[in-house]
Amino acid sequence: MENLETKPVENDDEISLIDLMAVLLKYKWMIIATVVFGMIAAVTISVISLKLPPEKSFLPNKYTSAGHMIINDSKSAGGALSSMLSSSGLGSLASLAGINASVGSSYSSLAIYLVSSNPFLDAIAEEFKFMDDPAIQNSKYPVSDTRELIKKAFTAGTDTESGVFTISFTDIDPVKSKEVTDYAITWLSDKFDQLGIDKNKISKINLEKNIDLSFKEISRLQEEANRISNSVNRWNGNVPSIALESAKIQMELKAQEEVYKQLKTQYELLKVQMQSESPVFQILERPEVPEMKSGPSRGKLCIIITFASGFFAVFLAFLLNALHNIKHDESAMAKLRATKKQNK
Repeated sequence: MENLETKPVENDDEISLIDLMAVLLKYKWMIIATVVFGMIAAVTISVISLKLPPEKSFLPNKYTSAGHMIINDSKSAGGALSSMLSSSGLGSLASLAGINASVGSSYSSLAIYLVSSNPFLDAIAEEFKFMDDPAIQNSKYPVSDTRELIKKAFTAGTDTESGVFTISFTDIDPVKSKEVTDYAITWLSDKFDQLGIDKNKISKINLEKNIDLSFKEISRLQEEANRISNSVNRWNGNVPSIALESAKIQMELKAQEEVYKQLKTQYELLKVQMQSESPVFQILERPEVPEMKSGPSRGKLCIIITFASGFFAVFLAFLLNALHNIKHDESAMAKLRATKKQNK
């Protein structure tokens, strides 16, 4: 009995690399033409976008100006100052200075929130006349669209390694980019002061006010004491009420001088504390007018369009080849005609 050799059954559905290369070679001129056309179109778009004025260009140069700050997220110096006052025997007057030890929060997160808040966006829009833009004026929702436009142009965040908080603004005008960023930093700094976040600053302001009031009170009491003293000398001390009033004024003057002395001591301690600690909001670098554009990258755009044209050309080649094969395949055409009749 003869041994029958088994031969592998060829699968007509398998696609070999030779078949793929054959298709690519068949449509090579179409692929080359598509890629070249895409490349020329990308270069043309880039050149035209450069020639047009920035406000009319569909792909204008954009400039980004950035400012850098340190926003201290650690606890404020209030607690340390309270401890210092307690150890010096002046803790009873800590509340007079507005000192509170229970402070400290994520101030960087607060700054990021403020940059996206409506008061901030409205302040920017009003200061730089964003709503005068014809596109905004013709909008159905001018206020909301203006806020969204400004919000998209701003970038804010904290570097995890250095802890530096950075805020930047992007615009087609480099000078405007710098001015908006500078205004934003000033607005944030003022807002932090309004919110009373830096307790050292609040304590310093409160102490200065109290010291000024105490000094004025001492001056008033001294004038009153001199007036009464002249009256006592005129009457040779024969009027008991005048002598009693003089003694009362002297007691008040002595007490006020003691309060003034303690307030000055607190003030000097606070100045030492502020020199040894960084403020909550500290500007490291003010924004500058950018000399180089931050975008768009036209070279990268040309590369992307060229590669996209190549992928599209390859896909189109296989699609055309598949349609050609189906058109010349009688069985496939018969199935299509049958399906067409069934659908009718």
